[in-house]
Amino acid sequence: MMKKMSWSSWLFILLLSATHVSAATFSFVALGDLPYGSDETAGVKYRQLITQINALNPEFSIHVGDFKAGSAHCSDEEFERQRKHFDLFKSALIYTPGDNDWTDCGRKSNGSYDPLERLEKLRAQFFKPDTSLGQAPLPLVTQGKVVPTYSTFVENQRWQFSNTLFTTLHIVGSDNRFAPNHAEAEKEFLAREQANIAWIKETFWIAANQKLQTLVFAFQADVIRGMSRSGTWAEKTGFHASIEKTLLPLAKEFQGFILIVHGDSHNFEFNQTFMLESQILKNVYRLEVPGAKTTGAVSVTIEEGNSIPFSVKKIIVP
Repeated sequence: MMKKMSWSSWLFILLLSATHVSAATFSFVALGDLPYGSDETAGVKYRQLITQINALNPEFSIHVGDFKAGSAHCSDEEFERQRKHFDLFKSALIYTPGDNDWTDCGRKSNGSYDPLERLEKLRAQFFKPDTSLGQAPLPLVTQGKVVPTYSTFVENQRWQFSNTLFTTLHIVGSDNRFAPNHAEAEKEFLAREQANIAWIKETFWIAANQKLQTLVFAFQADVIRGMSRSGTWAEKTGFHASIEKTLLPLAKEFQGFILIVHGDSHNFEFNQTFMLESQILKNVYRLEVPGAKTTGAVSVTIEEGNSIPFSVKKIIVP
């Protein structure tokens, strides 16, 4: 565990202390990899999905990235279209970026944009320093605002609902843009990796200090695809330091339950597949949201204090 925490951690703990409540049951919605396709087809179904989500009246929704297909242009117009989609959510909407949203923008099919310029655009257009998106924003703590060392990372966010602590991490598909033979990409990756690692450690420290027993992490990448049968990742990969060496060891020590929500592979999955040292982590649940050709989301119910605190239900637009 971390021996020394930033002043932001102490401030966050003070805020949690003021809002600490007894165990509760509540629901939120997770979605991602949407919309894939033209606005006339995929966009219509996506807006129907948002209408269905609004009818459920969740406490908030989390979009885990890829708000467009990997072959779609990364234009300002596309960014504005998806920003307006987020504005349709009647409750709070929290977003964490995916690879389609910036790392793949250098592709010719995407318009041959500079990925780092698109990332700057994302940060400016989709993130606020203290609140979520959506029509009923939630107050959030943003790493980029409260930790001067990581002032760029406005997309790494944290909030508490009831006694559950939520954390978003900027971990994307395509091996987290790990490119050791590309100097500029490697510099960006290493900086983002260190920010993610610090944010993960801080979350567990806060949870331990406040004796919280339910954590939720949300990011885009399907890190399971790179995991070996023994639960390891090659050292020269984009998930080794942040997932295998940081998140999972801390999860193993954690005296409570953890839900990891991600997208990337487009298949609905709810299971316990995360491993460490060849052993399944029985306190860690994994939710992969549907997406791409399937216009859908997942309603997640958390029953704090229950022996199995997480239950899920798909929301699908035919």
